Amino acid sequence: MRAVINGITMAYDDHGSGPAVLLIHGFPLCRRMWHPQIQALTGAGFRVIAPDLRGFGESDAPEGPYSMELFADDVAELLDHLGIGEAVIGGMSMGGYVLMNLLERHRQRIRGAVFITTRATADDEAGKARRLQLAQEVTRLGPQVVVDAFRTILFADASLTERPKLVGEVSRWMAETDSRGLAGGLLAMRERKDYTPLLGGFALPALAIGAAEDRAAPPENARAIAAAIPGCRLCIVPQAGHMANLEHPGAFNDALLEFLRSL
Repeated sequence: MRAVINGITMAYDDHGSGPAVLLIHGFPLCRRMWHPQIQALTGAGFRVIAPDLRGFGESDAPEGPYSMELFADDVAELLDHLGIGEAVIGGMSMGGYVLMNLLERHRQRIRGAVFITTRATADDEAGKARRLQLAQEVTRLGPQVVVDAFRTILFADASLTERPKLVGEVSRWMAETDSRGLAGGLLAMRERKDYTPLLGGFALPALAIGAAEDRAAPPENARAIAAAIPGCRLCIVPQAGHMANLEHPGAFNDALLEFLRSL
């Protein structure tokens, strides 16, 4: 489905009926990453919305600058367009940064928060330099430089060696992403704030999901989020990397559904 949101055409999936759950993809991905969750959650009686953020998937990729505030405002306006007052919102990796911005600026729209293989800290200076360099390279050379940089860090070692079809599919999503979106996402992540000091004020039902073999956002990040948010649940998915929802969907969906049914 498509809608004009904040001056761009945003693509999104909207399946099922019941309490609303909105899932925000990570970088450099798209809404297709949520297919195992859409099937499980709609079967359990939930309505699932999965947008492509601006610059990614089938949404428009305008010139930047992009920011976490802009991504968050797009999500809030999509909820308005769909007539949804509040939803449980889950964000994976960069989507988790968008979720934290939503919690800071659109708290009334969030019934519960799910932080998925993400972190609350900002980039250090070395990380900012890497983001800038990669943004410049993707602008000059195209999406393949991002595929080469991210393919191995998105998966656990076993997935890289034993699940070539999955790795290939995710690599194609990255390769099909507009360079403007990739560069814009990189620079938006580079400029994001440190949410660590604000976590204690996020008083709402929450779940932090980490992955035991995550190289991009090691599981201590999920543990830190869970420890800082009052009452936040914690799940560390075994034998999975950054793409835990695709690598081990059974354990991931079990944790997510247990949380959703508790609300």
